[in-house]
Amino acid sequence: MSLRRCAPYLLGLVALSLTAIAAAFEAPAAWSVSRQMIVVTTDGWDIDHGSLRTYEREGTTWVLVGAPAEVTLGKHGSAWGIGLHPVQRDGPTKVEGDGRSPAGIFRVGEAFGYADTNGTSLPYRGLTASDYCVDVTSSPYYNQLVDAKQVGDKAVDGATEPMRRDLHFNGDHAYRIGFVIEHNPEGRRGAGSCIFAHLWRSPTSPTAGCTAMTDETMEKLLAWLDPKKKPVFVLLPKAEYARLRDAWNLPGL
Repeated sequence: MSLRRCAPYLLGLVALSLTAIAAAFEAPAAWSVSRQMIVVTTDGWDIDHGSLRTYEREGTTWVLVGAPAEVTLGKHGSAWGIGLHPVQRDGPTKVEGDGRSPAGIFRVGEAFGYADTNGTSLPYRGLTASDYCVDVTSSPYYNQLVDAKQVGDKAVDGATEPMRRDLHFNGDHAYRIGFVIEHNPEGRRGAGSCIFAHLWRSPTSPTAGCTAMTDETMEKLLAWLDPKKKPVFVLLPKAEYARLRDAWNLPGL
């Protein structure tokens, strides 16, 4: 092949390489300012439980805070979600209704609970019977937490996530306290919605795609999390964590 014919091909390779290099160096900046990190690791993509650790950054070093805790995940394991991390091609991708918890790095969003107030430093939403998270992909409120009294009952038609589960589901305490994991914050249709950290029913009860834990673990997290430290939530299978640890500047487990 002549040099002239090779030129477009070589230019294409250079462009792809530069794009990959730029993504590798640009993406970590999205969480490089974070000084608190929640890390959940699992033994594989299809595993419905894992271990949670918390870290604070001291200078350039991540320091473990407290003891690890057990958590339950989606009934079908985990899959790459949409967050702060660059797009990954190796492994499953999160879609609506797949029963998988989103993997990657995500901002910690607002806290919520059944009580009107909470001592957490995070922004807090006291839930009411009319609060819903909309998991209907055709809705303009997809992946948003809304009050039906404000947006209208029709806006939440078909939504399966009433937030006051104690009132809608015979005293269910799962959302008594919790916080939003900001997966798919732009609401890309069908990419997965309503992802929370919340209370578990039992150590052997998986979720529909959230991360669940004991009341004690959640209470400690809500007391510890500080929005001024720009906390992030990380969920990865151990093999992916090991592969990405250096590039993403993740703590040592």
